[in-house]
Amino acid sequence: MRLCFLVEEHYRHDGMPNEVIGQLTAWGHQVDVVRPGGSLLRMSEAVGTGAHDAWVLKTVSGGPGLTLLEAAAAAGMTTVNDARSIRGVRDKALAAAIGRGRGLPLPTTYAVARPELLREVPAAEYPLVVKPADGSSGRAVRMVSSPEQLETVLPLLAGEGMLIAQPYVPNSGTDIKVYGVGGELFATERCSPLHPDPSVRERRVPLSAEVAAIAAQVGAVYGLDLYGVDVLLGPDGPVVVDVNDFPSFRQVPDAAARVARAVLELARAGGRAQPQAASPQPPPAALPFPRLPLSIPVQASAGAGENI
Repeated sequence: MRLCFLVEEHYRHDGMPNEVIGQLTAWGHQVDVVRPGGSLLRMSEAVGTGAHDAWVLKTVSGGPGLTLLEAAAAAGMTTVNDARSIRGVRDKALAAAIGRGRGLPLPTTYAVARPELLREVPAAEYPLVVKPADGSSGRAVRMVSSPEQLETVLPLLAGEGMLIAQPYVPNSGTDIKVYGVGGELFATERCSPLHPDPSVRERRVPLSAEVAAIAAQVGAVYGLDLYGVDVLLGPDGPVVVDVNDFPSFRQVPDAAARVARAVLELARAGGRAQPQAASPQPPPAALPFPRLPLSIPVQASAGAGENI
């Protein structure tokens, strides 16, 4: 097969996706690598040849890679993940509207186009976690303890574009990262970006039945085949606080080979695989899971709404 990988400069030297590209090449497949952030792209011809069986995206949020992937999809090319699905999770405000409407346990979320509009978030919602709606890799994530502290943070948020704000979910200082690849789910525990601790290393952990069910539902709701889900175990049960396409797959055994096989299967299938919810580990007994409220209408007034 012939594949085109869109790889941002940020990931030029990363194991993911370079090890996947190496594995595919070793299996005899042709892989062309395009670096959209460092290339002059002649968009009128970039995807017109139809020479590739699938296009694969590994870029930062907000970069030009997704635009090129969407151009490939519009031209009828197979993309991994589905281009519309990627857009649906990279815009965290959009992701909230989708996820809450489909019953995922997401926190109440406000979205604002200008930082000063965060002043209208009710005081009862504090402490808040504020981050860019197109953020990734923990960029510009801030804990705001009170409306008074918000005033000191507002200048730091200028230039970040649309922002989202969510009530802080009390937790142990670690979160669960679930990776979905090839219909399998793998769970790791890692330090929360809000509670940095160099002594806490990411490690594999057993995947509980309730978290596995949520992670599988995330893949189905957003239409993703290669993805990661950040879950906090809060006082009222698991809460999904982030979803990302094509993550690092750290701690996943034989990650490069698993991801490479998944890419080939999706390329051959012409898109999404049939939904699966397999787990590589026998899950322990599920904890009680109080269902969070379903969708809440977006508030059009005052510039704030229920979003992720």
